[in-house]
Amino acid sequence: MGAATSQTDNTKETLGLAGLIGRSPAMEEVVRVTRQVASSSATVLLTGETGTGKELIARAVHELGPRAGGPYIRVNCGALSESLLESELFGHVKGAFTSANENRTGRFEAAHGGTIFLDEINSVSYTLQVKLLRVLQEQEFERVGDNRTIRVDCRVVAATNRDLLDEIDAGRFRDDLYFRLNVVPIVIPPLRERAGDIPLLVEFFVRKYAQSNNVSVSTISEEALAALQRYAWPGNVRELQNYIERAIVFSRDGHLSLDLFPPHVRGGAPVRFSRTGARNPETLCRELVSQGMIAAGEATTNLYERIVSQVERELIQQVLKACQGIQTKAALRLGINRNTLHKKIEEYGLEAQDA
Repeated sequence: MGAATSQTDNTKETLGLAGLIGRSPAMEEVVRVTRQVASSSATVLLTGETGTGKELIARAVHELGPRAGGPYIRVNCGALSESLLESELFGHVKGAFTSANENRTGRFEAAHGGTIFLDEINSVSYTLQVKLLRVLQEQEFERVGDNRTIRVDCRVVAATNRDLLDEIDAGRFRDDLYFRLNVVPIVIPPLRERAGDIPLLVEFFVRKYAQSNNVSVSTISEEALAALQRYAWPGNVRELQNYIERAIVFSRDGHLSLDLFPPHVRGGAPVRFSRTGARNPETLCRELVSQGMIAAGEATTNLYERIVSQVERELIQQVLKACQGIQTKAALRLGINRNTLHKKIEEYGLEAQDA
């Protein structure tokens, strides 16, 4: 992979943003806009599928701008309930609610003089959007339980994996907040639309995870690389990153061959652990009957649902255990949204340490 190494170095020089790798026209446009907007104080709205690298762009906007010396504060709006998110963003005073044992500074105050990154902005409740709109327009707010107005000076970068215009049409997002956020929109392309960048990304992740796992990996087969370029990557760069790490962990001779990647990446049928997009229940049940795993009278949709739920529950439980209960890390490995994982944990009665 010597040639790929020099390509990666050249690519870094071309894009010039930490962590961003690629030469595709789409990514070069993202970098161009990012550099141009960074020097301003304009609010930025990042739109892209999960795993496309929205936080890398958010950090670049901060680090390339005049507020680089100030704090960079990230808030995952989809990870908290409405009441907790309000306290997280704006802070609270002692006695504001039952567990408010002391005054707390919110994330907006903490970001004074710097940048606040509001990830999954589409998850903010309609009610809380009103208070958020005021901060964007007036740069002022009150802590929960307080009537003292606090003024802040911070840049706002927001991100969403949803089309906010669709959310507006559905009555879940305020149009005035959308227009206030959408001053400079940056759309980050999914990995399937820049497959030419995959060899460079593979080179980068191979080096990264070989070093962190103390594994000597120097090559990847042409067959494996071709399969990676054919795959649609619904989890985008994050999914590619996870599969490269997995292949390195299981490699024995310093060579990443095709068999080290999951069946669906190799072109086989995907293994699905959710109800969405799974095989027809009757088809699966007939297969189980033919294999003698269940009786003919049991071949029902309810049985199918129970089987899928059990497999999903066991998978989540194993990944949580491997990640020492840290939900953020587990969600990353599972290739799902952290909020979705949290709901699954509650649904299946699993216990995990919050991240």
